[in-house]
Amino acid sequence: MMTALNRLLEGRRVLVTGGARGLGFAFAEAIAKAGARVVIADILAERVQQSAAELVAQELDVVGVTVDLADPASIEACVAHTVASLGGLDGLVNNASVTNSGGKTCEELTIDTWDQVMQVNVRGTWLMTKACLPALRASGKGAIINLASDTPLWGAPNLLAYVASKGAIIAMTRSLARELGDDNITVNAIAPGLVLVEATAYVPEARHRLYTEQRAIQRPQLPADVSGAVLFGLSDLSRFITGQTLPVNGGFVMP
Repeated sequence: MMTALNRLLEGRRVLVTGGARGLGFAFAEAIAKAGARVVIADILAERVQQSAAELVAQELDVVGVTVDLADPASIEACVAHTVASLGGLDGLVNNASVTNSGGKTCEELTIDTWDQVMQVNVRGTWLMTKACLPALRASGKGAIINLASDTPLWGAPNLLAYVASKGAIIAMTRSLARELGDDNITVNAIAPGLVLVEATAYVPEARHRLYTEQRAIQRPQLPADVSGAVLFGLSDLSRFITGQTLPVNGGFVMP
């Protein structure tokens, strides 16, 4: 796949949040291999530098930056550093999120957990987008990819705060697309299924089996399965597509 997509994003400048590991790392690697210059931002300060170094060792143009999406000042500093490092910004991948509500019923879920999930996943995505808008407008071909989830599309149980936050991401994507169309900025969401990454290690085996057995393509989902959709959404191939949510889950959900 990567050979066919080589140089698809030649010269683009892209910020990927939550890029130290898992899906974010896979996205950053694919975006850089497609010819873009990339900043990966993550709250895991040591890990993000290690991940950036790993990509640089592949002769990719990647820089690591620390960011805390719960801290508005940290977001502003991250974006300022990104724009200074890259000389502008053409794409933003809002990938970072937390999943702290997993395994809890709506009655077991605490207010603190709910607030933390909303603070990072919803408010953090809004503030990161807001901070990036001046640079994306200046680009003239800005593209925002918001990582949603297929969980709000099928109503995953015992995951209420996360599901609600990802449902909000889908709604925000539509509203932002209408706000930013005149600025030639596209805004789309990608809704992966259950992907085999470090962050989903807590998920019970029964849930993994449910996803695999109910997919049209009956196999585990890997980070690379989602990367192509991200590349497409950042590229000129999708310049007339905005406000959309693309489920990438092997046919588990077909809205």
